[in-house]
Amino acid sequence: MTGNRGRVVVVGAGPNGLAAAIVAAEAGFSVEVFEAEPEPGGAARTLPLTLPGFLHDFGSAVHPMAAGSPFFNSLPLESHGLEWIHSPAPLAHPLDDGSAVLLERDLAQAARELGRDGAAWQTLFAEIAEHWTDFAPEILQPILHVPRHPVLLAKFGTRGLLPALTFANHYFYEPRTKALFAGMAAHSFLALDEPLSSAVGLVLGATAHSVGWPIPRGGAQSITQALVWHLASLGGTVKTSSRVESLDALGNFRFALCDVTPRQLLQISGKRLEPGYAQHLRDFRYGPGVFKVDYALSSPIPWKSAKCARAATVHVGGSMEEIAASEQAMRSGNHSERPFVLLAQPSLFDPTRSPAGKHIAWAYCHVPNGSTFDMLPRIEAQIERFAPGFRDCVIARRSWSPAQLEARDANLIGGEILGGMSDWRQTFLRPTWKQYATSAPDIFLCSSSTPPGGGVHGMCGFNAATLAVRKSSSR
Repeated sequence: MTGNRGRVVVVGAGPNGLAAAIVAAEAGFSVEVFEAEPEPGGAARTLPLTLPGFLHDFGSAVHPMAAGSPFFNSLPLESHGLEWIHSPAPLAHPLDDGSAVLLERDLAQAARELGRDGAAWQTLFAEIAEHWTDFAPEILQPILHVPRHPVLLAKFGTRGLLPALTFANHYFYEPRTKALFAGMAAHSFLALDEPLSSAVGLVLGATAHSVGWPIPRGGAQSITQALVWHLASLGGTVKTSSRVESLDALGNFRFALCDVTPRQLLQISGKRLEPGYAQHLRDFRYGPGVFKVDYALSSPIPWKSAKCARAATVHVGGSMEEIAASEQAMRSGNHSERPFVLLAQPSLFDPTRSPAGKHIAWAYCHVPNGSTFDMLPRIEAQIERFAPGFRDCVIARRSWSPAQLEARDANLIGGEILGGMSDWRQTFLRPTWKQYATSAPDIFLCSSSTPPGGGVHGMCGFNAATLAVRKSSSR
């Protein structure tokens, strides 16, 4: 690309910032990306966080939305080294009786695993999974749009609006199936009796049966590096250790794409934004945070159920009722005695992540935004409950409070990983009525604080940059 259409600056080299930069570069602009940290990626980074040779994902570890992203799938990322690894089953959910329920990738096999709930599971997920390439673009843009597949979207909407508890009790008989769905719905960071909490469970279930829940060989940094290399092939550059304190300091540009949250946009925009719009940004609400732990292990986690070794992702939380209590405590500003723990064990399937014979694990639970409470003992008690002897396998650990996560990635306000509260009001108006555009005609917001929200899919950046290029062409 010649870049003769003018200069574009991008603030933040997370997946959305890099996606936005690629769209601008493809449109013929000269693109510079400025990243505050020493390495690009934001929450999609892989670092030696415990001991040498143990490569941990700082943020995201398992990537169904990246594998299912319409924009990422339009790019030659495999030619830049991105390789997906699929564990035999996307998800395992251990139970107190020593068994585990598996979410199998093959829908028919999943139905057999779920027994008398299998037919209902197949009915709920078959259409979305089979038509993922049609469905994904519908949900990965602002909700308020003219749908190209209205029937498919309407079916999803009527079910996704339901609280997860209502959904599970209506469609399923077996406690094990209800627990499986509750764990997926809990990714929403909502209480399971809140509207929309079932939507995330439906999307994650659909991805399991369509694109899977893969891990990138070498860790999340492989996604970032493939995006950086593709941007470089288009003439774009990424400048790390380059924190932007003010857009004014970046010189002249046709437009700026900001992969930051509303709070940071207010800080760097100076007087460029109109007072009314600035107030909209101040009113933006951040959601709960996470408490995270990275583990270096001497051996695989000793799960009671051998089935758990078939999945890169394990939901540690017991029954639906227990998961609901954990998420309700978090939403009420409290800390669950038995937190729902999301755990990844990538080195079972990717030996490049740890020294020979050793392993890594990654785990987090939901906590109130900005929490200072040490959840480490409770997280480990939950893992030990389903994997006796787990603590004996730990060679080293590194725990991350919400404040420590934010210090390593300024977008993780109070440890919040979704870019903002995802309740019904802010889902429909995220973050304001302007969405990607701001009151300044040359400033656009492209972070996960914009539609469609959190996840490593790049669609916030793609949507924002597409709008910015169109508006720039009309000026």
